[in-house]
Amino acid sequence: MIKKTSTNDNQDALVTIITPYYNAGKYFEQTFNSVINQTFPWFEWIIINDGSTDVEDIRILNFFSEKDKRIRVISQKNCGLACARNTGFANATTDIIIPLDADDLISPQYVEYTYFGLLFHPDASWCYTSTVGFGADTYLWKYPWDTEKLKTYNFLTCTSAIRKKAWEEIGGYKVEKQSYYEDWRFWLDMLATHKKPVRLCGYLFWYRRLNRSMLSDINKDTDKMEFSRKIIEKAAENINCSIEAVEYPVSKTGYPFRQPQFLSLGDKYKIHKEKGKIRLLMLIPWMVMGGADKFNLQLVNGLNKDIYEIGIITTVPSDNDWHQQFELLTDEIFHLPDFLDPSCFADFVSYYIESRMIDILLISNSQAGYYMAPWLKSQFPNLLIIDYVHMEEWYWKAGGHARTSAVLGEIFYKTYVCNHATRENMICRLGRENTSIKTVHIGVDHKEFDRTKVEKGYLYELLKEEQSRPLILFPCRVCPQKRPFLMLEIADKMREIRNDILFVVIGDGEQLEELKTAIHNRSLENNVVCTGRCENMKSCYRDAFLTLICSLKEGLSLTAYESCSMGVPVISSDAGGQKDLIDHTVGALIPLRQNEAEQYDYRSFDETEIDEYVSSISEFLNNSDKYKTCSSNCRKRIESEFSLEKMIANMEQEIMEALKETRTVPYKPVTSGIYGELYTMFNLLEMKEAECAEQWNSRCYFNNLLQAEQKRTDDVVAEKERMEIEKNRIYADLQSIKNMRLYCLLEWYGRFVGKNPLGMWLWKLMRKILHKTES
Repeated sequence: MIKKTSTNDNQDALVTIITPYYNAGKYFEQTFNSVINQTFPWFEWIIINDGSTDVEDIRILNFFSEKDKRIRVISQKNCGLACARNTGFANATTDIIIPLDADDLISPQYVEYTYFGLLFHPDASWCYTSTVGFGADTYLWKYPWDTEKLKTYNFLTCTSAIRKKAWEEIGGYKVEKQSYYEDWRFWLDMLATHKKPVRLCGYLFWYRRLNRSMLSDINKDTDKMEFSRKIIEKAAENINCSIEAVEYPVSKTGYPFRQPQFLSLGDKYKIHKEKGKIRLLMLIPWMVMGGADKFNLQLVNGLNKDIYEIGIITTVPSDNDWHQQFELLTDEIFHLPDFLDPSCFADFVSYYIESRMIDILLISNSQAGYYMAPWLKSQFPNLLIIDYVHMEEWYWKAGGHARTSAVLGEIFYKTYVCNHATRENMICRLGRENTSIKTVHIGVDHKEFDRTKVEKGYLYELLKEEQSRPLILFPCRVCPQKRPFLMLEIADKMREIRNDILFVVIGDGEQLEELKTAIHNRSLENNVVCTGRCENMKSCYRDAFLTLICSLKEGLSLTAYESCSMGVPVISSDAGGQKDLIDHTVGALIPLRQNEAEQYDYRSFDETEIDEYVSSISEFLNNSDKYKTCSSNCRKRIESEFSLEKMIANMEQEIMEALKETRTVPYKPVTSGIYGELYTMFNLLEMKEAECAEQWNSRCYFNNLLQAEQKRTDDVVAEKERMEIEKNRIYADLQSIKNMRLYCLLEWYGRFVGKNPLGMWLWKLMRKILHKTES
């Protein structure tokens, strides 16, 4: 975790935080810690003591205000919240001001996010984030911008980064004879003078909900509420409803031909590292559940914090479900899509490298990171850049990240891969120099994934199954790469051999719903179940008989490591680097009979390949001695070759050796435009891909509408045809009834005329005519 440093001179401040304080000592320590631990240390903090009367609350304020030279306390007689905030704004020395109440909190990155949110939008007047409500009520508040809605409903909070000039132009917070909705009116006044906001993604503001507060007092008092309502209604009359907010994340860049620009705040705006520490910056795509992401998390967790200070920057829009796990290890986490246009990503990274004085840049699976690396190297010639590649993907951009790494090989001091197969492919097929690429296997925490420390029964209880039933685990992201529909073919054949066997799909993904439908259509509900995501994987492995991996492509899957560590044999496709870990001594390796590049997401599978999976599973079910031996070998192999401790030790050794060498590539600043253009072209390509995706989605949407309309038309035509048939049937029935009446009449006539020759001739003639009418 990078140590925060205070600035001794408030003239260095770029942002001012203002906090009204009235007998607010109860929660102030938490607010104090949230401010002091900001990743952006160049701020001043003005606390307005608004006539506090409680001795203990005054003591608390004095105690904490003396702890940091950036804090300045201004005391005044009690005049209310709006007046106190105006005092703070008037005394601020910076252009950007953040109001923060004395019991609320801001996440460590709040000031840095909002500062750059306004820096890159000079025409915007304020910048805000989503909110976490906590205390008496808990919730997540993420409301899209709606100017019309703000006239009748305040979805904004008081805490935002506001330009002082905007505050001056609207005359500040309006002071009334009593408390009212001061914040709401302030935002309406901003809109009335055509002020535009920036809405950042991310829950960075924490709003404390109390059973007793100024807002709740107003809402509980009819007179106060009516007083406030009239003020808001009058203010809402003047707002400009055409004002749109800049909202993040954006689906594509708004500046496709903008070249990256080196962003420096100046020499005095640097966070000095502790003596002897190494600064490592990781560029990764996101923080979500997955093997590559687990490697990132384990690496950050495992590196010695007495030696390393770690920052992490992500480059792909995401909910970042694992953010909290990373945040336990470092505050220096920045999700660029949450507050920047893609064309500005490289600018911020250059600022971060300079301000944190980064020693090493590690790129892992970030396509944007790869394409900005040459430009970064041109700006920081002595920066050590390394990357970690998990696998080559021929079905995606002719090799995926492995191809990009190989093409840009001269930029990197060294590339690390997680298996030998990827290394060989990068050398032989992608042309990477063999001395600059090395295999460092991913490891697993064998102390955590230890079957002796995990009780049996979790998965059986979750599935409501008897423990005598053998479970085959299929843990993965349900997508074409993992071939879930091959798993169905295997399960279908296995139920003919052992109908009690149960395949358990653990994970989610884009094909999960389609897989569930296929399970139902094939009547496999008794043999295949889907549980969705599970955070307790070690308990799942504990109950599993085998783990099945039939992927089309893998680096070396984390599930294989975890399963072996838990003593569960693995039956895997011979994909990627699986052979580094899986062989006949720990399970079975099945030859891959599907072409990765040409047959991606095929649903027709080689019968021989299916039979080999079925045969291997059956062998383990029928041969208990082999099973026990493989189970024991699984654990031994992890402990001896693939432990997490070994992975961390190898990575630390590689980093230390790299730092000892003086190898640098002689890039000259004059060529930086070429490398900047490379990143510009990458952004243009990403934009065009986003546009293609939009067009494809639109096409699918309109095709669905067209098909629905065609179906309605077909139904109408079919209904008309049915009605015509029904009409003809009814007509035929009526004609039959009519003919029947004629028959009856003729029979009566025949009996009446008797043997009269003329009458009989006429009767026979009429019968012939009637027969012709019927035919």
